[in-house]
Amino acid sequence: MRAILFGASGMVGQGVLRECLLDPEVESVLSVGRSVSGIKDAKLREIQRSNLFDFSDMEPELRGYDACFFCLGISSFGMAEEQYRRITFDITLAAAQTLAKLHPQMTFIYVSGAGTDSTGSGRVMWARVKGKTENALLQLPLKAYMFRPAGIVPMHGIQSKTKMYRLLYRLAAPIMPLLYAWFPKYVTTTEQVGRAMIKVAREGAQKPILENIDINRL
Repeated sequence: MRAILFGASGMVGQGVLRECLLDPEVESVLSVGRSVSGIKDAKLREIQRSNLFDFSDMEPELRGYDACFFCLGISSFGMAEEQYRRITFDITLAAAQTLAKLHPQMTFIYVSGAGTDSTGSGRVMWARVKGKTENALLQLPLKAYMFRPAGIVPMHGIQSKTKMYRLLYRLAAPIMPLLYAWFPKYVTTTEQVGRAMIKVAREGAQKPILENIDINRL
């Protein structure tokens, strides 16, 4: 399997990249984003670019891949809806539409979040925008799957890029393994998310929207 990964420098993306590089059935990974991961591996190629709203100029470099793991995202804390939508919806659809054109029926896995509003019209801004993003992806000629993790325990030295989240993780670190063991419906790990993504890319899943408990079962 050859995979494209968006957002490899983020917490979830770091976890997915690690699992891809460890998996013998993943032949190669193309990482695309504003930042590079800093990881050196024979299986990894990275493209750093500032414009993530239009990928038409790099279509030749996106050909020949089997799956896309879209982990690029940002916290909605302190953001206006228009700004959050531009990053969450516009960038995601720019990538997905390009890949749908190049690889119809390609597996496209989008990291959404627990509590996402599928109606796209609820009161919670981030959930509403995520819901609209999911719905738009499901309309494309892709094998699209929405991952909705809840609490994510970072493993193997992985850290969030968000300062507030890093502080919360440090405070909760002593009990995080217990929460993961006791509450599989609400807590997962970066490793579990990465392994589940690879499994879905390889075998598919019975439904397009996968909640936290589904991710852990996979």
